[in-house]
Amino acid sequence: MLLGMIADVSENSFKAARDKGLSFVEFCLNVGYDLDSFFQLVPQIKEWQKQYGVKVQSIGRWATDKFTANGEVILEELENNQRLIQAASELNCPNYVCGVNYLENMSLYANATLAIEYLSKLLNTADDYGVRLAMYNCRWNNWIVEPRSWELILGHLPKLGIKYDPSHCVYDGGDYLQEIRDWGKRIYHFHVKGSLAIKGERYDDPPAGMDQINWGAVLSILYAQGYNGGLSIEPHSVTWVGELGEKGLDFTIEYIKRFIF
Repeated sequence: MLLGMIADVSENSFKAARDKGLSFVEFCLNVGYDLDSFFQLVPQIKEWQKQYGVKVQSIGRWATDKFTANGEVILEELENNQRLIQAASELNCPNYVCGVNYLENMSLYANATLAIEYLSKLLNTADDYGVRLAMYNCRWNNWIVEPRSWELILGHLPKLGIKYDPSHCVYDGGDYLQEIRDWGKRIYHFHVKGSLAIKGERYDDPPAGMDQINWGAVLSILYAQGYNGGLSIEPHSVTWVGELGEKGLDFTIEYIKRFIF
């Protein structure tokens, strides 16, 4: 497995990853992100990868609508996703991550049909460019996040994978060890983010290793499932920022490295 982290699209991100002994960075180009600026930087990013010896392991786009309220495909966003898949290929990045919004005025069947048709288009593009497509399990404008929806959508699309983050399952009251066991063969990319809940309520996302997730068990299951992809650290706390955040990041790096053989 490879250890890396989510980072800004900048030269400093590659330098910092190298200095911390990380293998890769991940880019999250979420709703509202200026994609034109990213596409213009692709040639420079290729140079940064060579210069610092740090890969781009995953590119993702969170929270954007794929359909209008009446179920029409938003063509601009479809093109955005297809262009990002192409950019991932140019950067030798193996994974592209996205989600699909749910239309409350339509049935589950209608939503599943829309999702399958849309994701089939992205899978065709991903196949053309040699990139894997994965659904994030964050509940941010995406409904393909847990076993019921995976059985429905991934069951129909055998090439579609999962970007898994245990914290989202924890905060939703699920069993993350069971999800990783049952769906580990479909996990293409993995986020390392701490989670801490008190009386069932989300309290903070402290550094992994200082939280409630059993990371040793998580990695044991991933090994048993044959996972050999990226473990991407995601600093996500309102407490662990600035100097404290850097110390927390360094702690997580050293902690997770103990499980990588």
